[in-house]
Amino acid sequence: MKPTPTIHAMLSLLLICAMTVSLTGCGAGAKNPDFYLKKVQAADLMDSVKAGEVSGKAADDTFFRAQMKLTVDLFKSSVQESKNENVLISPLSIQLALAMTANGADGETRKEMEALLGDGLSIEELNKYLYTHINSLPSEDKYKLGIANSIWFRDDENRLTVEQDFLQTNADYYDAQIYKSAFDDQTVKDINHWVAGHTNGMIDEILDQIDPDTVMYLINALVFDAKWEKTYELSDIWDGTFTAVSGDTRKVKMMNSTEGKYLDDGKATGFIKDYKDGKYSFAALLPNENVDIYDYIDGLTNEGLLQTIKNAGAGSVMAIMPKFSYEYELTMNDLLKKLGMPSAFNSGIADFSKLGHSSYGNIYIGNVLHKTFIAVDELGTKAGAVTSVEMKNESAMLTDREVRLDRPFVYMIIENGTGLPIFIGTVMDIEK
Repeated sequence: MKPTPTIHAMLSLLLICAMTVSLTGCGAGAKNPDFYLKKVQAADLMDSVKAGEVSGKAADDTFFRAQMKLTVDLFKSSVQESKNENVLISPLSIQLALAMTANGADGETRKEMEALLGDGLSIEELNKYLYTHINSLPSEDKYKLGIANSIWFRDDENRLTVEQDFLQTNADYYDAQIYKSAFDDQTVKDINHWVAGHTNGMIDEILDQIDPDTVMYLINALVFDAKWEKTYELSDIWDGTFTAVSGDTRKVKMMNSTEGKYLDDGKATGFIKDYKDGKYSFAALLPNENVDIYDYIDGLTNEGLLQTIKNAGAGSVMAIMPKFSYEYELTMNDLLKKLGMPSAFNSGIADFSKLGHSSYGNIYIGNVLHKTFIAVDELGTKAGAVTSVEMKNESAMLTDREVRLDRPFVYMIIENGTGLPIFIGTVMDIEK
């Protein structure tokens, strides 16, 4: 009996280096992206699979509702899977990973993925919405959002047949670069060079080897890097205490500022703090003293969260926030099954026939892994996400209010044009 081959769809790949005194680089070792990309030796198929012109679809209420529903569902489920831990997910990263994969799905597998990713939107509609959304996200020197995609498949036509339409669709809508390679040691180097090049050297390695049963990788790199509209001065940073979800207290550095947008949903209060030029913002929500953090998160709704962000009140608020950084990792298989897409993980019934065919057996999702990193300090924020989809063959001014984030809280990085979170997370504890 032949072994079951594996298709690894590694998407939304990102780890960020630690914060330094400058947000413009990640240490002395960072190199120009071309330094890495020139080293890639795999066969670049973009001459034969050119990204064509496609029509997008502007974001509307249908898209907003679908995006926020996915955001809240994924966030609540992630918190349930990670009790007493800091949580951070990138809904955009997860969606891009699974949307690219869904372009290879058919039948019931496709229906389930469409229901989860687009609240019933077809994958063709979702491709159009995401194409416009991704290409409209602002990115400048002071607030950078970088997204890149690639598909790598094993150079073995007797073993794997990849559907041309699958490659073309992902090239058209997600600007995915296509590579064919032997999947040997050089391929490991090539993929790592590509990753390093598209993360400005912040990640220089994602693979150390390729398993014999691996036939494909889909990789997306997503980076967020922005400075505050008004950075903190030394006089704005005080020694403080953070009470963790366990009840333990931590000595932390508290950053203090006066902000002009106040949040109040009846069960929590918070603030919005802008990054440079106001294209992106940091939003925090602190549950009221008598509201448990987990009860608060469990009660979140997509409509409620969207309205809380859009209806931010004008009025000065003293915002007191700890410096923090952490990494987060979650295997999402069970979570995604519970949210409505079990067929994709079932080797007997999964249908990814639009992705391709293997002579070794049926193709299904073996593993979905999500990794994130965030660092928030006096200069700004750096954040990133990794979503890996493995496919197998079977001094304070006088203010009106004060919000002191000295106990567990919810936070988001939102794109102000749409009000949609790019990242959403919780801080349950702060450790050195």
